[in-house]
Amino acid sequence: MKKVRWFLHAYQESLLYGAALLLLLLAVFKPEIALRQNVHNYLLLADVSQSMNAEDAVLDGRNVSRMAYVRHLMRKTVESSPCGTYVSLGVFAAENVALTFMPLEVCANYDVIVDAIDHLEWRMSWRGNSRLSFGVKAAATVLDSLNAPAQMLFFTDGDEAPKVNAINKLDLRGVQIGKQVIFVGVGGKQPVPIPRYNSNNQWVGFWAADAKEFSAGAVGVTYNDTSKDDPDPVVASAEFDRYLSQLEDGYLRELAQEIGARYIEAQDDAAFYRFLHAQPPVATFVTAYSVRWLYLLLAIMLVLGTFYADIARRWLMRRGPGASPL
Repeated sequence: MKKVRWFLHAYQESLLYGAALLLLLLAVFKPEIALRQNVHNYLLLADVSQSMNAEDAVLDGRNVSRMAYVRHLMRKTVESSPCGTYVSLGVFAAENVALTFMPLEVCANYDVIVDAIDHLEWRMSWRGNSRLSFGVKAAATVLDSLNAPAQMLFFTDGDEAPKVNAINKLDLRGVQIGKQVIFVGVGGKQPVPIPRYNSNNQWVGFWAADAKEFSAGAVGVTYNDTSKDDPDPVVASAEFDRYLSQLEDGYLRELAQEIGARYIEAQDDAAFYRFLHAQPPVATFVTAYSVRWLYLLLAIMLVLGTFYADIARRWLMRRGPGASPL
């Protein structure tokens, strides 16, 4: 026992430094433990109909398209989400919803998520027209297909085509995803023309109001058909002939109330992102939790312990050779 005490006393400082070095080496290998915890899981859903090309959103003091504004809001939502948050991405067009990828953790997959958001555009749409009520039903199916419950953030201008009336109105009473849906209204309150692009994504004019295949929300059933360009698609011949679009916030509020969802107007400010992140976590994932901080903290404490050992040794030397710290 005396030998053990002598050894610890003689090599105390070296042992502390050695233990601190070992902890630092362990920290290099990113130690993690698996924990089951409640996390935020967002399905970011973008309306990719052509009305989203209307330039009535303001970003950094200049007008941008609604689609560009949606991409910005989605990026900021991901950037402001803490590690451990999961995100999936989808697009809405016509009457359906398509999922681009399943939920991914934002920190480990940040570049992949942001790159996918940056490539959202109108040419992703597979067909014209835009019926949000059908899209809500399709979104319910997509939410069920995910591997965990998710909060859907539906970014849209609410500009439907054809317009909802008593004949074509869809009964949504059976939809059960209301608490998981937040409609995010994008666009201005004043009517603006909708730019039209050819198959090479080059601007050729504005959508006309009198063409029979033109309609507000997605504007046309064949706009992504290159055979219809010849060489460019038909556009409005004069300013008075342009189809005008605006944020249909009244319709989005009505749709949200019908299914028990919520509505918020898109704003690039701290209050908007606080609202999104204030939603209660809806999913439970087994996630890897880093304990590197614990190893580093213990290593620092051991290094500080060497100073204590030196102080104790000096104190013992003053007391005399027979004194022992143990």
